[in-house]
Amino acid sequence: MNHVTFAMPSLRVYRATDDLAREVVNRFVRFGLVLLGLAIVLAGILIAPLPGPGGIPVIVVGLMIVLRNSFKARRQFVKLQRAHPKMVFPIRRLLRREPEVFPVFWQQYLRVERVVLPKRARFAVRTRRRFKRRR
Repeated sequence: MNHVTFAMPSLRVYRATDDLAREVVNRFVRFGLVLLGLAIVLAGILIAPLPGPGGIPVIVVGLMIVLRNSFKARRQFVKLQRAHPKMVFPIRRLLRREPEVFPVFWQQYLRVERVVLPKRARFAVRTRRRFKRRR
């Protein structure tokens, strides 16, 4: 009896090519998500001048997508945070799993009011003090 044996190719070859293909696909998906996040940030910047807080949540969503998918963007965000902690802190609070939207909005409103209005015309500070007295 003649036994014919066939040499089976190693499974490692198939796994290596599958891993390579998966990695290439993952890079394209991450790149696409970064582009999508940048487009969302740009849309948020365009919406920002409209009345209301419409642009800020859109920008935060875009930043979340970009920062989760780009290592370079994460590094730049950390550098920006170290250079300007007061400016980046509200964005970091909004990027958390359970963001504190109203406190961030209120604090930013108070900052804008302090810059824009004279001291005696600040509406939010007087209103907050009235509510504190009533409680």
